[in-house]
Amino acid sequence: MNTNYIIMYLACLIVIFIVGRLFFLPLKKIVKILLNSILGGVIIYIVNIIGASFNFHIGLNVGTALFAGILGTPGVILLIILKFII
Repeated sequence: MNTNYIIMYLACLIVIFIVGRLFFLPLKKIVKILLNSILGGVIIYIVNIIGASFNFHIGLNVGTALFAGILGTPGVILLIILKFII
């Protein structure tokens, strides 16, 4: 095998590795926010099930799920407080 092919092969592997690293970090953050949003939606759904007996309901949409997903449990508590204020 010619040495030029070996050098080109190694250079391509290094470029693929660098490009993969550049795309992996933002994708990891996006997946984390998406999973937290799903968890926030589930928590809001549970609050709605429990709150049904008290005539309490928080709208479950993308905004509230993202808010609860990014902030976690304090986000759900803030949504509950906001619902009582409004």
